[in-house]
Amino acid sequence: MKKLSILIPAYNEEKTIHEILDKVRLVQLSHDVQKEVIIVNDASKDDTDGAVQRYMNAHPDFPITFFKQPFNQGKGAAIHKAIEIATGDYLIVQDADLEYDPEEYNLMIKVVMKAGADVVYGSRYKGSGGHRILFFWHSIGNKVLTAMSNALTNLNLTDMETCYKMVRSSIAKSLLLKEKRFGFEPELTAKLSRIPEIKIYEVGISYYGRTYAEGKKIGWKDGFRAIWCIMKYNIWDRKHLK
Repeated sequence: MKKLSILIPAYNEEKTIHEILDKVRLVQLSHDVQKEVIIVNDASKDDTDGAVQRYMNAHPDFPITFFKQPFNQGKGAAIHKAIEIATGDYLIVQDADLEYDPEEYNLMIKVVMKAGADVVYGSRYKGSGGHRILFFWHSIGNKVLTAMSNALTNLNLTDMETCYKMVRSSIAKSLLLKEKRFGFEPELTAKLSRIPEIKIYEVGISYYGRTYAEGKKIGWKDGFRAIWCIMKYNIWDRKHLK
């Protein structure tokens, strides 16, 4: 791996996006891996646009590509655009909030370099890092969704819904991805599982979750959508390549 593309879908993240960009900018990647950052603003209603522009002006040597969606289309659609733009050997999605720690990219890079992994999932249910204690039913829901996905993909993941999935860019770009909102994770997992001889690994990561008052956006409706997507992309709609 020579370059890692860090994809940041952003919607109404004016207050925190500079903090996550600081973390991404300051992390030193192992094995001399270089970074490129791709931010896709999903037609935010706040001043996310201005916050990103001010950050880019303040750090001209930090490689950021900034794309603005013409109208709100959803997190999945923003990721689709970022995948299209990415030029790195591998890519990873970084939410614009502060729930995941960019320092842990190196845990995943280590597996890529040591094992030749095509995909590395960062599991919030493994490892010894810090895990904020929040919602019992969210954790049960995540485990149920992961179990359903595993049953149909024949993978043995512990955290299908994790944001941190480091994927070989050539594979990501070859996938026919349709889900524009929070169905992206189960769709991606279903389609990755059908790549012949793909090497999928998992490592434990920390997790600093947000409450709804702090800006968490996923709700129970997204859980039902995830169930639908698990069924759809593993049973009825199995075309996975463009």
